[in-house]
Amino acid sequence: MTSPRVTQSGIQTRTMAGLQRNLNRTQEAQDQISSGKQLRRPSDSPTGTVTALQLRGEVRANKKYSTNADDAMGRLGTVQDTLQSVTERLQKVRTLTLEAASAGGGSTPQANKARAEEINQIKGTLVQFANTKYLDRPVFGGSTPDTVAYDTKGTYQGELAGETSRVIGPNAKVRVDVRGPEVFGEDTVDGVPNEAQLFRVLDSLTAAMQPPGDPEAIQTGLKNLDKATEIVNSTLSDVGARYNRVTQMKQSAEDRLMSVSSQLSDIEDVDLPKAIMELQLQQTSYQAALAATAKVIQPSLIDFLR
Repeated sequence: MTSPRVTQSGIQTRTMAGLQRNLNRTQEAQDQISSGKQLRRPSDSPTGTVTALQLRGEVRANKKYSTNADDAMGRLGTVQDTLQSVTERLQKVRTLTLEAASAGGGSTPQANKARAEEINQIKGTLVQFANTKYLDRPVFGGSTPDTVAYDTKGTYQGELAGETSRVIGPNAKVRVDVRGPEVFGEDTVDGVPNEAQLFRVLDSLTAAMQPPGDPEAIQTGLKNLDKATEIVNSTLSDVGARYNRVTQMKQSAEDRLMSVSSQLSDIEDVDLPKAIMELQLQQTSYQAALAATAKVIQPSLIDFLR
């Protein structure tokens, strides 16, 4: 049986192909170390690519949830702080009203006139609170494009329809706005002026305390003030509950983001110590292959003819 002839050209071709494969493995190890990624193209791992794409989608979603939660916390936090300040001012108004309604010497016409002036000043402060802004938009104005929710008299100027919400988790949406009438009372009820509307209550108290004074109107104003205060407190409680929910959902989104990012890193990122060792092995193998090739393939024409 005749043995196949092995030509010098064939030896060179196979040897160069082997060296090239070895060099490619060395280059791949270098690329992994320089990029820090073991999954750089779909062909590296088709199943890993599919999983990585799914995880990247979760990462984007949870980042968006966290961003929306930050915005919701900013809006609700502004509303919450404002309502707390409103509550403090209303407590002061109630104290002044009780003093004005007392039968003692402190309820003189002159004293009540001073109290009326103070209540009027508090009303101006409360109107400013009602026009509190977040990102240059009034937080109690609904979706109004205007810069104020209430005019100087305490009449609502904002939008009554629609709500502003933020998606803060999978199938989780929270309302982040509070319209003025929900806090300070409707201007009218069934077409009739609402006497329990906060700013109207303050106006009636101011008028009732003007000399010579109207004790009955002061008592009525005190009852309406309590109703208005109850609405503010109820709204404050609701906003606080929403704020707490957003805080919990933000923490949940950040925890999930950390978990998904870790899983994605396990799939995409290279094990650096292992990659460095692999590179060193490939370099050693390549140098050994070069040394062996130098002996197999003679470098000169004289050696080839010999």
